[in-house]
Amino acid sequence: MASIREPNIIYPVGDPVYIHVYTKPDGLKMYHPIEPRLDKKKRELLLSEVERRIAMYINEKMVPETKEEHEKLLYELLDKVVELSNSTKMSKRGKILVDRDTYEKLKYELYCEKIGVSILEPFIRDPYIEDIHCSGKGPIYIEHKIFGALESTVRFEDTKELDSFIIKLSEIIGKPVSYRNPIVDATLPDGSRINIVFGEDVSRKGSNFTIRKFSKKPLSITQLIKFGTMDARIAAYLWMLLEEGMSIWVSGETASGKTTTLNAMSVFIRPDIKIVSIEDTPEVYLPHPNWAREVVRETEGSGGEKRGVTMFKLLKAALRQRPRYIIVGEVRGEEGRVAFQAMQTGHPVLATFHAASVTKLIQRLTGHPINVPKTYIDNLNAVIVQSAVHDPETGKYKRRVLSVNEILGYNPAENSFEFIEVFSWDPATDTFLFRGLGSSYLLESKIALLKGIPSYEIRKIYDELELRRRVIELMLQAEIFDYFEVWKTIRWIYNVGIEKALPKLERMARLKKGGA
Repeated sequence: MASIREPNIIYPVGDPVYIHVYTKPDGLKMYHPIEPRLDKKKRELLLSEVERRIAMYINEKMVPETKEEHEKLLYELLDKVVELSNSTKMSKRGKILVDRDTYEKLKYELYCEKIGVSILEPFIRDPYIEDIHCSGKGPIYIEHKIFGALESTVRFEDTKELDSFIIKLSEIIGKPVSYRNPIVDATLPDGSRINIVFGEDVSRKGSNFTIRKFSKKPLSITQLIKFGTMDARIAAYLWMLLEEGMSIWVSGETASGKTTTLNAMSVFIRPDIKIVSIEDTPEVYLPHPNWAREVVRETEGSGGEKRGVTMFKLLKAALRQRPRYIIVGEVRGEEGRVAFQAMQTGHPVLATFHAASVTKLIQRLTGHPINVPKTYIDNLNAVIVQSAVHDPETGKYKRRVLSVNEILGYNPAENSFEFIEVFSWDPATDTFLFRGLGSSYLLESKIALLKGIPSYEIRKIYDELELRRRVIELMLQAEIFDYFEVWKTIRWIYNVGIEKALPKLERMARLKKGGA
């Protein structure tokens, strides 16, 4: 549908909400949520009265543990204060009489206000939205996966309404904003990342917020290959590195898909080892049973200084937990230096980093405020550089691994850093070139050594790379795309070995093609 120039489409995002994407006469594409909302007058009078009466029934024993329990309890309380009728007035039993249409609208309004995220509920439900932007009073804008940038019909009429909503939103996420603490980074109940800037003191156009949505289930490595983000040989190469405990960082600019790639390739880490992840906001997801997930908790002191549990402190603590792998959501500051110290002491680290090339990554690592010593750089084994690139055919952006690079280290004589580009993306053909055949430092000097392959049989390491590429291609042919199915398959391969797994995968692939 991305090729439709003037869309006029309605699609469901979860009962009772629909989305209408349409084109105005001037060519502007609009995003209109269709919801069972009460009119303004009823909302002000009826909803507030219902909420007041429900509050009278609530006691300390009502502590729902899940979203489903919360929803069931809310509707049970609603039925205690309203009764279905053909008119809206008081019944003899003291209940508010409402018609069926008003009752259904009350249910939805209460859900949005008490469980969901108020007027943002349709946006959060919509799986086709990537980003939600509010830059001040006026309309909310979205970035749609199919139709690109859209203006929504949901808007804030004045700064007072916007400020009131942002205060309520910050309370939902448990990090209240104020004029003293106007900037908040947090996570919404569905896992989406939100940034809030409150007040006109720090934002001239007034309060604003940005929500970066994440899928409830991560994309799998086979899905990334299907989408063209990488190919099966790159995935096989990453598998070999992760199996042997190499440190790999995914680098790229904003919205290049760094965390998505990190999540997808993490299934290649041995299933029986301990992993500790450390993040500002929880975005990394791992299927490994022995996974400790740790999240930063910062507060602001009276003098404006940052207190609480920082990423730096969590990373230092992780070194005492004896993990086999440490995953850092995004390296920005002094925690980068600790990450390199961890690698120096034998703890492999996976991380994402904001830099558009290996050169820029090294410049940032060795400069202020990270200040990693130049001689430590070779503790980082490989860097994936990823980007969102423009597709001239569709006019959209697609995510591609631009290169996979092996870090050799620092040359003090020439005051330069050496690295090998083992894979590169060819934009003319949208394919990936393997430049490391016969020259991969990690495969020949590290992986082969760990596998006991002598130098005179070094060709075997490339044969194994091709064998794993074949395994991953068979997974694609067998249509193993679900993240957890991919994890189960990789875990099974670790248990039985690639040689025994290969015939079964070949049979599965033939069956999908309709063969015997």
